[in-house]
Amino acid sequence: MLIEVIADSLTDAHTAEKAGADRIELVTGMLEGGLTPSYGLIEQVCQAVTIPVQVMIRPHSRGFVYSTDDLQVMVEDIKQCKKLGANGVVIGVLTEQGDIHETALEELLHVSEGLDVTFHRALDEAKDLEESIKVLRKYPQIRRVLTSGGKPSAIEAVEQYSNMQKQVDRGGPILMAGAGLTLENIASFLRGFPAKEIHFGKAVRIDSSYACSIDPEKIIALRNLTSFS
Repeated sequence: MLIEVIADSLTDAHTAEKAGADRIELVTGMLEGGLTPSYGLIEQVCQAVTIPVQVMIRPHSRGFVYSTDDLQVMVEDIKQCKKLGANGVVIGVLTEQGDIHETALEELLHVSEGLDVTFHRALDEAKDLEESIKVLRKYPQIRRVLTSGGKPSAIEAVEQYSNMQKQVDRGGPILMAGAGLTLENIASFLRGFPAKEIHFGKAVRIDSSYACSIDPEKIIALRNLTSFS
């Protein structure tokens, strides 16, 4: 069981690693769903921790449809992530019709060569979840997809995860479960869907709030709760 934790500061990154997180998703603007962090933060975090750092590549919070200008910025951000020592990047692109934007995706994947790639929860806003998984299966460079199973909370989507798992079992990305998972419901969720990777944000923070810092005791408790997986 791999535990990924969202961090938006150098302190967060230190805390997450010391408490037992396996990987960091580095972002800024968590209240906006996560945006690309500064180059200074990327560099400092990548130098400070030994666990993998996945950097969010998202230039704005106005959905997941991007202009040519937006894509140019994203390409340059990915190039900087390579220079600054990131393990990987977190990307997601849709068309105005709600399909995976393959042309834009291929452009981002080309510049991401050599990096570990996560396709983020843009997937959950696609018009057809299972068809989108089929599209992503075409790109072996995409190591995993972060998804809530198309539901507001992952805990509501056990059936959807099981259906998607059948697709990726035939060759495809890892399904990383995220959104709405808590210390109180994670064991129940994993009994219904034994995810290989799980993603936690505010549930491992003080007062379960993005306005607060990571609570190391919550990560330690999460590790204990998932140790059977």
